[in-house]
Amino acid sequence: MSTMTMAKAINAGLRRALAADPKVLLAGEDIGKLGGVFRVTEHLQSEFGADRVIDSPLAESGIVGTALGMALRGYRPVVEIQFDGFVYPAFDQIVSQVSRMHFRSHGRLSVPMVIRIPYGGGIGAIEHHSESPEAYFAHTPGLRVVTPSTPSDAYWMIQQAIAADDPVIFLEPKRRYHEKGEVDPEAQPLPLHQARVVKTGQDATLLCYGPMVRTGVEAAIAAAEEGRDLEVIDLRTLSPLDDDTILTSVARTGRAIVVHEAAGSGGIGAEIAARIQERCFYALQAPVLRVTGYDIPYPPSRTEDGFLPDLDRVLDAVDRSLAY
Repeated sequence: MSTMTMAKAINAGLRRALAADPKVLLAGEDIGKLGGVFRVTEHLQSEFGADRVIDSPLAESGIVGTALGMALRGYRPVVEIQFDGFVYPAFDQIVSQVSRMHFRSHGRLSVPMVIRIPYGGGIGAIEHHSESPEAYFAHTPGLRVVTPSTPSDAYWMIQQAIAADDPVIFLEPKRRYHEKGEVDPEAQPLPLHQARVVKTGQDATLLCYGPMVRTGVEAAIAAAEEGRDLEVIDLRTLSPLDDDTILTSVARTGRAIVVHEAAGSGGIGAEIAARIQERCFYALQAPVLRVTGYDIPYPPSRTEDGFLPDLDRVLDAVDRSLAY
């Protein structure tokens, strides 16, 4: 077991996948010699060669379209979209081609490819560099959407995503890239599409993912000082959602609060709230509450702290839920 940052953990997972299967290859803007803008792919080109760690042109639609063709020919491409806001030029390829190929071919073709996207805010960046586009992809049939919150999950989930025979949108919370955690290469990881109970509790369930898991844990610790026992669940997978873990927890606590950076309207939290009220209605002691980003474009960095859900906003939702 070793301690590493999330960025280094993803790097280690990619290295292990490249070493295990010669059909795995990486492509993206500046991922080779530079090692990516966040250095997630650092040194991999020197280890595996420029034919397997490919510096692509600045053309997201071309990157994803080329990867789709390679996946159909038996490769397992892992492509990097440099920043979340740069994925939109590739949106047509992802939604119109990548997600539909298996269905279009009546199951005869598989598309084993991974699209890595650093996402979320909190890094003081300019426009198009702090987006949370997960709901677009979770709404698209044919795509798997996952997001780790710890170095250990990042290490294992990237390998599981590469091994999958379906296209996977792999969302990496960029403001957590440099946070450290324990990684055990010999451990038995959770299945890719299973949520993780980070902390057990009895009074209410906090449902969060990606960059908000740390915020959820901090809220639970703060709430415990006031005698409130919160359960924290890291969703890990956004499509498909792990309904069993979510519903089992909410049926026991009777209260649910969903936390995510993305705008509230039409977001992942809205889908989770709908599923909970459909299947746990008689167990609920309060409405399902959401703590999210506001329904505006991501703001300039000077004001982003007021946009992002924080400890105070989560604890306010806990107070409102427990007041019923």
